[in-house]
Amino acid sequence: MQVDLDAGGADVEGLPRFQQAVFHARRLKRVGICLAGLAAVGLVLAFFVGLFAPQSLWPALLVNQACALLVVVAGLQSAWWVTQWRGRALGSTVAPPAEPVTDLPVEALGWDERLLERIGDGWRRLLAQIGAPTLWLCGWALLVLLSIEQVWNLSLPGAALGLSASVGAALSLLLAFGLLVFERQLAQENPAEWPEAAQLGQLIRVAIICLVLSAFCLLFASEASVWPARLAVLIGLLPGLVAIELLLRALLSLFSPRREQLEPRLLAHSFVAGMLRWPPQPLQALQHELHNRFGIDLRQIWAFTYMRRAFLPVLIVVLAVGWLLTGIHEIPLQGRGIYERFGKPVEVFGPGLHTGLPWPVGRVLSVENGVVHELATSIAEATVATLPEPAEGPAPLIANRLWDASHVNDKSQVIASSSADKQSFQIVNMDVRFVYRIGLTDQAALAATYNSADVPTLIRSTASRILVHDFASRTLDGLLGEDRTNLADDIGRAVQADLQKLDSGVEILATVVEAIHPPAGAANAYHGVQAAQIGAQALISRERGAASEQTNEAQLQASVARDQALATAREVNAAAQAADLRFAAEQKAYASAGQAFVLEQYFSQLTLGLANAKLLILDHRLGGNNAPTIDLRTFTLPVDPAAPRKAVQSGAAK
Repeated sequence: MQVDLDAGGADVEGLPRFQQAVFHARRLKRVGICLAGLAAVGLVLAFFVGLFAPQSLWPALLVNQACALLVVVAGLQSAWWVTQWRGRALGSTVAPPAEPVTDLPVEALGWDERLLERIGDGWRRLLAQIGAPTLWLCGWALLVLLSIEQVWNLSLPGAALGLSASVGAALSLLLAFGLLVFERQLAQENPAEWPEAAQLGQLIRVAIICLVLSAFCLLFASEASVWPARLAVLIGLLPGLVAIELLLRALLSLFSPRREQLEPRLLAHSFVAGMLRWPPQPLQALQHELHNRFGIDLRQIWAFTYMRRAFLPVLIVVLAVGWLLTGIHEIPLQGRGIYERFGKPVEVFGPGLHTGLPWPVGRVLSVENGVVHELATSIAEATVATLPEPAEGPAPLIANRLWDASHVNDKSQVIASSSADKQSFQIVNMDVRFVYRIGLTDQAALAATYNSADVPTLIRSTASRILVHDFASRTLDGLLGEDRTNLADDIGRAVQADLQKLDSGVEILATVVEAIHPPAGAANAYHGVQAAQIGAQALISRERGAASEQTNEAQLQASVARDQALATAREVNAAAQAADLRFAAEQKAYASAGQAFVLEQYFSQLTLGLANAKLLILDHRLGGNNAPTIDLRTFTLPVDPAAPRKAVQSGAAK
């Protein structure tokens, strides 16, 4: 029951909790300072240990223990505020100091100083309205949550701590024993004298449990055990949940009216800490909360009473039905199931619903049904998650097939080599992949389940042995050339034959040779050899082309000269034949006509010669002493049309 001093509750001297307020406040202050000091020491030690050994469990252990102590400190401080109010109400404490008064009047202050004064007054009123208990509780809760978040790491490795673990476990148990004594003292307190004692005892149980669990982690810590490190980190869940609840209670208290004359309630009480009892009674705790805060008594409702009585029989029936339902098995479309009865395989179930004996008398082992897998002969040491590459961006690194870079799935293999007449060996990198599945028959499913513990490892080891045997008789030039086409088929048949001998139940669907090339270190040298061979072949082809070009050009020139000579000879022969015919014809004509033929020939030649000449014809009938004449000496055969022609009138043409 809360006391309101304004409502006639000023007579508090007869209330035991007010009479013991000063004693309780002094006791809470001493214990709170001690626990806060221990928590500070734990946080400082965790900080320095984390700098030099970040993978040790000491930082997580010390921080979680310190956070559990800080939760207790938050509860003790919250209870101290309540006892302080009771002491002031009883008049056993001095009055609070008066508000400080400035030396200068308000009128003497400048506008900026008055503005700062108003802002300061507003902040002081806001903080006074919120209250120091709420602010301190929020600060403790946030400090606990931030500290736990800094050391939360579930991947800590196991480690042997030696003598320090024994000392730490002893100190943790000693501190837990001291807190247990204090918790027992609080449990024996009369609620009328100290109402908050029971709630503080619940918070102290949180610290006790964390300290005891920390001692177990230290005692059982070793390099072979990982669970102590995991438990050391998971210990922080308990103080973390309590801190979250305290933070929520502090935030929700802002919406409740706060009066200085009304007795405050303890803010740092936790429902999570109240569950730390045996046997746990969460429904009873919820019932008390509803009855105390809202006046709802669930014990008066018949339905809840009947549910409490029928809870155990109904729970047994539900558990029995659930156990019987474990005999119903659903097989997906891409899977099969091997039904075992008393550990012996009886039948292979196909996709669908099947019934059998419940677990553990009967169980079903899952087997793949036609699921196709791709397996590389070698795997990378660290698997890196691949992100989808943009369609318009550069090609991903996994698509790199250049020889001068090592790829994650490349495997080195020794192959045969011959240099001149000497036998040797070479090293080649290859990426051979197998596409396989579990056989579709029931016998194959049983063989894959019971004859092979790890199917991918079996295929990889078998393929490695086959590759060593097969590559021993092949050369690099053959692998990069004509042998590559038959290589995949040969390897696939050999691996499938060995898997059938082992009765593995695995079916090889395809063998893919992604890449075969020299090692990355020798790729440049091999490229140089290939470039030299290509350059030599190109030079030979270039010289052969030049020789063929010169030969063809010589043949063309010879053919042209020969054809030109034949044409010239033919023309000369034809001209000679024409001249011979002309001479024979003229000879016959002269024999027949005599001088007339000669004169006619003379006139025809004269006509040809005078065809383009500029002549002046003079008639002898013109008057004068001298008859007109033409000097025919300039028109001798043959007549040159370009020679100058002279018309002489010295004589008459006859």
